[in-house]
Amino acid sequence: MHGRVSLVALVLGLLFIQPAAAQPEDEAIRNSVVKIFTTARMPNLFQPWTRQQPSESTGSGVIIDGNLILTNAHVVNYGRRILVQPHQSSDKYEGEVVAIARGIDLALVKLEDESFFDTHPPAQFTEEMPRIGSTVHAIGYPMGGDALSVTEGIVSRLEFTDYNYDTLGQRLQVDTALNPGNSGGPVFVDNKVVGVVFSGIPSAENIGYVIPTDEINMFLEDIKDGSYEGNPRMFSHLQTAENPALRERLGLESSDTGLIVTSADDDSLLQEWDVIAAIGEHDIDNRGMVSVDGGFRLHFGYYVAKLGQEGTVPLTIIREGEETVIDLPVSPTLNSLQKPLDGDYPSFLIHGPMVFMPVYADVTAAASRAAGVLSANGNPIITRLGDEVEFEGEQLIVLPSPFFPHRVTKGYALGILPVLDRVNGEKVKNLAHLAELLRDAEGEYIEFKFAGTTNETLVFDRQQLEDATEDVLDDAGIRSQASDDVIDILTGG
Repeated sequence: MHGRVSLVALVLGLLFIQPAAAQPEDEAIRNSVVKIFTTARMPNLFQPWTRQQPSESTGSGVIIDGNLILTNAHVVNYGRRILVQPHQSSDKYEGEVVAIARGIDLALVKLEDESFFDTHPPAQFTEEMPRIGSTVHAIGYPMGGDALSVTEGIVSRLEFTDYNYDTLGQRLQVDTALNPGNSGGPVFVDNKVVGVVFSGIPSAENIGYVIPTDEINMFLEDIKDGSYEGNPRMFSHLQTAENPALRERLGLESSDTGLIVTSADDDSLLQEWDVIAAIGEHDIDNRGMVSVDGGFRLHFGYYVAKLGQEGTVPLTIIREGEETVIDLPVSPTLNSLQKPLDGDYPSFLIHGPMVFMPVYADVTAAASRAAGVLSANGNPIITRLGDEVEFEGEQLIVLPSPFFPHRVTKGYALGILPVLDRVNGEKVKNLAHLAELLRDAEGEYIEFKFAGTTNETLVFDRQQLEDATEDVLDDAGIRSQASDDVIDILTGG
């Protein structure tokens, strides 16, 4: 047994012997890495008229060309104050976010005092992807101390995968020791940045993830016009072409490879049972993988992002045994019904003892623990999860919190996150439409009906309900009945 273990250890040792990598000891490299202090006010998804208490956090960043600091979006997300501290200094410089991409988790910070950059040069970025097994050094300010930290490891994996908010991109996996505070800090190979740290797996030992320079460069190119659009992607329904019976039914030769379209919209250039055989000049195998420079194989979505910057990608498809080429429209996102807040604070409207708010993707994520109950009750938060809007401006409107205490609610009870369906029999389109319905309501009574199977229909004396609004606002110390985007509609201003 001992001999077998020794042999395995010897073989593994021989496989991974490589020249010692240069450690990033150069003072200029260390001077390009900064510590970032963020004071954030996160949205309160269940009390949208207020915000969460200020929270303090730290992360890392790296100086890039143009007198800017690159970091993770989550390091500076909802930051009300951002301070930047350089290596071996107690000075902290006021910063401001000038670009942010929460999907791919990148952000740029500029400083009020640009003289800072006179003595703090930008880091050099590599033009090539690192090879698997390359020695890397992660530099940053993780928890456990105040001084700059350098840890060593290797690149263990490169893949094309999910980030946040339907965003796909390349991701490096490293076995370098990473901890909270490393986020946004650079990872070097031979004194050049190959990416920035963005996450790890707390339950696993030495598994960390890095956003590679290829993704960083696409982000920097994207924001040149002053706004961030995101990487284009395909939202088609596809499956692998590996099953023999399926291949035989489609008449595929052994040399025919690709992904099969399982469903397509009527207006799509793709049709059900099309086989997507290639993207541009790059063949797609039966698992959806393509060869890329450096000897890697990645999901074909890698080339959708690369080739789709002008809004279309060239695809070679096999349809009924014949090859044809199409230019398929692609986009960074769908026009989703449940959109993320993406740095905004939630809109809201208070009427009587009820607060109404659109269903954001952030709410859906927070409600995931109750998904089984919501689904069983036919709640649209779950039943319409992933849907696109059926008409421009469509929103689901939810009561995110219980009734404010008031006598008009006597005898009424609602379930978890009830979604409003109709007011006085009229279908509610969005929060602005709800404001109009409440503003223009007439008659002695007003009725609120909810989607799903378990929530009661609420009927109030209309004037008593309106009068209750001021009581509720005063009792709860709330300054405004609605957010800025709907208050004028509600008051007729």
